[in-house]
Order: sequence, then structure tokens, then C-alpha cells
Amino acid sequence: MAKSRKQKLTPRDAPHEANASSHSSSSSHTRIAIAASLLLTLTIIGVVFLRPSSFQVHRTPDQNVLLITIDTLRADALGCYGGPAATPNLDGLARDGIRFDFAHAHSVVTLPSHANILTGLYPFQHGIRDNNGFRLRQGTATLASLLKARGFVTGAFVGAFVLDSRFGLDAGFDAYDDRLPESQGPMELSIAERRAEVVIEHARRWITSQDGGRPWFAWVHLYDPHSPYAPPAPFDAGYTSQPYYGEVAYVDKAVGPLLDMVRATLSRPTLLVVTGDHGEALGEHDELTHGLFAYEPTLQIPLILAQIDPARTRRSTRGVVSSIPARHVDVVPTILDALQIPAPSSLAGRTLLSAGGQDAERTSYFEAMSSFLNRAWAPLQGVMAGREKYIELPIPELYDLAADPREQTNLVDRRAERRRALKARLQAFAAPPVDERQAETAEVSSRLRALGYVTGSSTPKRRYTEEDDPKRLVNIDRLIHLGVQLAGQKRAQEAIQMYEQAITQRPDMSLAYRHLAYLHWESGRPGVAIATLKRALAAGALDTDLRAQLGLYLGEAGAAREALALLEAGGGLTSTDVDAVNALGIAYARAGRPIDALRAFRRVLELDRANAMAFQNIGSAHLIDGDLDAAKGAFQQALATDATLATAHTGLGVVEMRLGRRAEALAAWKRAVELDPREYDALFNLATELLNEGQVEAARPFVERFVRTAPPASYGNDIKKLARALKNGR
Repeated sequence: MAKSRKQKLTPRDAPHEANASSHSSSSSHTRIAIAASLLLTLTIIGVVFLRPSSFQVHRTPDQNVLLITIDTLRADALGCYGGPAATPNLDGLARDGIRFDFAHAHSVVTLPSHANILTGLYPFQHGIRDNNGFRLRQGTATLASLLKARGFVTGAFVGAFVLDSRFGLDAGFDAYDDRLPESQGPMELSIAERRAEVVIEHARRWITSQDGGRPWFAWVHLYDPHSPYAPPAPFDAGYTSQPYYGEVAYVDKAVGPLLDMVRATLSRPTLLVVTGDHGEALGEHDELTHGLFAYEPTLQIPLILAQIDPARTRRSTRGVVSSIPARHVDVVPTILDALQIPAPSSLAGRTLLSAGGQDAERTSYFEAMSSFLNRAWAPLQGVMAGREKYIELPIPELYDLAADPREQTNLVDRRAERRRALKARLQAFAAPPVDERQAETAEVSSRLRALGYVTGSSTPKRRYTEEDDPKRLVNIDRLIHLGVQLAGQKRAQEAIQMYEQAITQRPDMSLAYRHLAYLHWESGRPGVAIATLKRALAAGALDTDLRAQLGLYLGEAGAAREALALLEAGGGLTSTDVDAVNALGIAYARAGRPIDALRAFRRVLELDRANAMAFQNIGSAHLIDGDLDAAKGAFQQALATDATLATAHTGLGVVEMRLGRRAEALAAWKRAVELDPREYDALFNLATELLNEGQVEAARPFVERFVRTAPPASYGNDIKKLARALKNGR
């Protein structure tokens, strides 16, 4: 049976987690699978520093807008902020524009932070609280939709899957370029991101194609500084000990051609806004990357506003350094102000171009919800008022950033009155609890995990204690991240040690069990993998993904009845978890109950109408039942939903072979392998069919790839069989 890279968890997609799917012979040599579906500087508060002939924004509706967001960009990374990265292009914008030296995000992960930037709303207002399980609320206005209504042409160009159009940020864009290359390497990182120079080139082509009749708004998202840090030459050599800053320097160079084009070729003014979505901890406060805390290394971001005006290029200007508290929710009203467009009253921010936006005591909300949503740790929320910062956790924190910018001294017990005042300000936001997140497909989860995002599910607690405070659990976070890195480097035994340490410190840490079980499974120890997940349930780990993973492993190991008992007890067909329902369908199919399997896969489509793998699995179930017409129709529906779904091509190949259309079958399987070099069932089918026809040399590359790369846990006997067949020449 065919397997799918996009719908099962593999070492390439998720170096720390796995689902699995079964395979069975549809004839003596063809296979089709039901695939498993569903990872500073001290400043004077409130003062704007202006110099003679200093820069001021020329307000006019007849100008273009270019918004550049650079992922994971610390404020103090850029040269103009005193950072170690060589960033002459962005420094030049700051010299000619406004640089805000006290700007902050409201979220510390990519998707919600970009939603904040593009809507001018806080996360609890637009509805996106984490990178997975959330969508922009229907009808929410974005900067693109506001400008489109004013006659702008709108285009977006993003560098990573985390901002894929399915999450809703494409609202209002005429063009939303989220095309990512198919994976070519063993770690599949290329499927989830693309280099800055590629994104820039797409943006340049689009901008150049505009006829000049209407102003345009372009959003360009560059992902490169995100971990893992791997700057290209020559930045790898120039920043050997600081690869993160090498990535920042590379992005600055990549931006250069775009800025040069705007300066040289456009006939109307262009307003430029450059910011980061969040920063990067780089080990400060014991956090390796971002998403766990909301300290300044991850919450403070650069913000630069500049204007390129061909008619005013000879005017002598100097940049402005502004120390007013600037926020992501201020970006939309500031751009609208520069365009002389009234800002909707619903916006949370204010323009930074007028005195009304220069309130030194303005209060700003922030949050970090990933560990709460994925690990059942305490939720983190907080506020900033001027240079004071309050963090609400079981162990609360209060910092005076003017005197203590590195947040070394917690004043919560020394300034009880200020703590009460800031807590009251936080409560005044009336931020509701996190809405129930929707279940993601395995494709979404695996693509996010390929970017290094830890995905999971958790059951909220009624009360969080100091033992649930992320500060008490930061070492577990480090162990999980180290395990992911080691697994990605194929150092499985060392990764296993990291996960075992995490479990020792937090026995109900479901994520560690799931990673650990995956490594055992892929190492050919299915019994140990299953025992690991059962140990998690016995320890009280509450995670629907863990149950789905265990159900899939049980089915793969031939224990379909036990899998059914587990999954039916977890809600069965009434569950709203896509992965769990899909796993149930797979278990039904393996138990010889194709009618029940079809019911389960149709339930998946009720939960996610655009789920291509549900159609794929329906096709596989029809094949098991011998209904070739229905199977072919389902595979075609799968490909109509996602033309790159390799397993659907594999399924069509099996149908064609059963219909006696050998050439069409071989073509379908070759297409599957082109789309996914690890589509093992297509490899097996090609190798076997060609060997049976005596075409040994034609079969050789497929046999060798299968023997070399297929996971022994799922294909151990097939690997031995094909190795012998190649040796014997048949």
C-alpha cells in the first residue's frame, strides 16, 4: 500500500515524531497504501529625536507600499541598532528614514505575529494564537483588503510554509505567492521554506509587471534567520561562530536588489516598512530559540520606516531615531495615515506619525501561548506600559526596562503597587481564553515540524502552579530542542537520551514520549515504540496526537483490534481530531472492515473538506474492496485537490495495472517517485514490475534506492526480497 511523505511522519518530515501506515499486496507485486494522516540602549522615554532637515513622511494616497518582514530578527542584530551583523542596506534605510529603537511584537511565533502586523489587532482579537490549529477569523480586515478597496494592486511573497495561504493571511491579496519547492534533500527543509533571494526575485518580477496605472502594496516575508542557522557563502565563513548573524547579513544583501529597483525604476513614491516578526533568544534566559518566553530578546523587534520618492531625491534629509513605544499593531494605522486613509476605529494601534501616537505610557499586550497549547504548561500573558513590563505567570515578573534592559532583576515583590496597577491593565484587555483550536492535517503538522516548530495537543488544567511555570521547565524545552537537532543529524541514540531525560524530569511530557517512540519505530523497534506510548498513557500524558500515533503503530504492527479499541474509546467517529479519525479508518481497513474505513475517511472530509489524503485513503479502501471505478475517481479527486500528492499517483498506477494498462501504471509510479523520492510503494512497484519483465538495468536504480532508503520497520521483508531479486537478476 502506498505511503505519503505529506501524510505520514518520517525522519525527513519530522525528525522527532511519527505516524505510520500499512501496506498490503494488491497483487503479487503491486502495492497501494492507506496513508497515515493526519510539527538596550538606555533612552529618554517618549522623546523623538529630530535633527535639522530630518526625514518626515510625505503623506499622499498616490504612493506604493512595500512591507518587508524578516523572520526571527532581533532588534540588536542590525548594524544600525548596534548589532554585529553587516547590514548596509537596512542601515541605509534607517539613515534616510525613521528608526524606532523601542518597538515590540505581541507574539513570539511567526503566524500570530504576522497576523498582528497585517490586521492591526491583538491575537485574541483576530483569533490566531499559535502556528498550528488557528485561522484568521472570517471577515477580519487586513491591510491588503483595506488597500485593495482603495484601488491598490496587492501582492504577497512569503518564504515559509508557516504563512501558507490556508491560514487566512491571503485575505485581500490579488497575488499570494506561497509556492515552495518540492523536497530534494533528506531533511525536507526545502519543502517548508525558500531562500530570501528566491522570494525577492518573485517580488521583483511582480512589481515590475505592474503597469504604473495604480499604486501597489507588496508584502515580502524573508524566513532565513530562523533556526537552524545555515548562512550561504560567504556568510558562513564570515560568521563561523555566530551563524545567526550570518543569516541576518545574508538577508540584508538579498534585500539590496529589491531596494535598488524601487529607487531606480518607479515613477511614484514608495513607502517602506521593515520589521521583524519576533526576535531570537540565542540562549538568553536559558531559551535556545523563541516561543517559550516573552523576554526582550524575542519580544523586541526592529522597526524602520522610510520613503523613496523620485521627485524628492535631491532633497537633503537625515534619519530620525524615535524612542516612543512602537508596536506591531501600530503598523497598519501608520501606513494608512501616510496614505491619508482613515483608520478603522476597530484597530488596536495608533499611527506613529502624529503626536497622538507618541504616548510614552501607552499600554501594550503580549502573549506566548505555544507551550500552553502544545505542552499544557502555564499560559504566558503580559503588558508593557512605558518602560515597565509585567509578565503574568504562576511566578509573576515585573521589570524596569529603563534601568534593567536585560531583565535580570524581578521587581514583583518590591513594587507591589506597580504590580497591582499593571495586572489591572492586563485584565482590562479582557483577553478571552484561547478558542478551541482546529485539528490540522498531518501535512500541515509535518511541514511545520520540518521548520522546527513543535506541534502537539494538550488538555488545559483548571489551575496552574509554580511547577507548570515555563521558567521551571526551561531545561525540558532545551532537551526537546536538542533531541530534535540530534535526530535531524541522524544521531538517534543521543536524541533518545535527551527525550528520556525530559521524561525523567516531567513524567507526563507527552511530546517527549512521542518523539522517543518515533525514533524507536524508525530504528526497527516497533515493540519498544508501542511500549513507549503505552508508558506515556500510564503516566497520565493527555495528548490526542499521542493516542492517534499509538493507534497507527498498533495497526501497523498487526494489532488492529487493539488499535480500534483505543481509538474508539477516544471518541471514534464522533471525534473532531482529524488524525485520530484517519487513524481509526486505517485500523478499520487493516481489520478487514472497508465499509467502516470509508465512513471514517468521509468523516475526515466533514472535518476538512480540502483534505486530499482523505480522498486518497477513500481510493485505497475502494481498492481493497475491489471497486476500481470508485477507487480511480477518489484518486482523481485527491489529485484535483493536491496535484503533488505522490500517493494518489501510486494509487492510480495500481488501478491502471489492474486494468491491464501497464505503460500508464509505470508512468504514474514514476511520477509519484519524481514528486517524492521516498514514495516507497511506488518504488517497490516499479522495481518489482521491471524485474518481472526482465528489465534488470531499468529496475536497478529503483531497487537500490528502495533498499537503501526504505524504513526497515515497515519494509524489512520487502528490502530483503528486492535485494535478493536484484542479485539474482529477477
